[in-house]
Amino acid sequence: MSRFLLVLLLLVSLSSPVFAAVAPDVSVPILLYHRFGPTVADGMTITTPVFESHMKYLHDNGYKVIPLRQLVQWYQGKGAAPAPKSVVIVEDDAHKTVYSDMLPIIKKYRYPVTIFVYPSAISNAKYAMTWDQLRELKKTGLVDIQSHTYWHPNFKREKRKLAPAAYDKLVMEQLLKSRKKLEQEVGGPVDLLAWPFGIYDDHLLQKAKEAGFVSTFSIERRHATAREKLQILPRYLLINADKEKAFAQLMQGNAVKRNVAY
Repeated sequence: MSRFLLVLLLLVSLSSPVFAAVAPDVSVPILLYHRFGPTVADGMTITTPVFESHMKYLHDNGYKVIPLRQLVQWYQGKGAAPAPKSVVIVEDDAHKTVYSDMLPIIKKYRYPVTIFVYPSAISNAKYAMTWDQLRELKKTGLVDIQSHTYWHPNFKREKRKLAPAAYDKLVMEQLLKSRKKLEQEVGGPVDLLAWPFGIYDDHLLQKAKEAGFVSTFSIERRHATAREKLQILPRYLLINADKEKAFAQLMQGNAVKRNVAY
């Protein structure tokens, strides 16, 4: 067989449906929650019945909730592609209602969740969980604990206030101190980071890489696809209005556009 013919056959095979199936069309919504309760206390509160309706919708409509780590490992080339209709659930801030309201529901459905924690609040702020509660969550086997910096700074504001060297020092302290504290208290690895207020830029992404984070997360309102960069992945910041038809649309990749006041 001539060299030309071999090359031609290779090109045809690469464009065939069989080869296309090897490169899956991954599209995974990462659902971000903050706090729960009987009423909408603020813009970040989702009522507990609405949260449970979300979980029931996923169950009844054939969605598979996978650990965030599984999705990250696929981007790293360390695991299989997520199955169709895969979804990830995460929470920011470790609010006390994660323990009281969220935990019973995810245990009911056996859904894995990643909680992004800023350690300064734990066993300190009235609204936050305790270290013992976080350890209890981790022991369920359903919960992974990751970083949300040390005290949830607004990096845009800090950058305006501080000289460049002082700002870089603050950034690295926020990243490294959080990792160290979380690994000491609940175990590791802690190598995933959710940016406070969804604020990031190329400089912050580089600092996160230097601090040992393999992936970071924004609040850009779209599915995570094969086109994303592992270093920064999108998440849907959910509010109480994201329910019923709006939630169904979101899961289908057609989310209602919202200007959420964080």
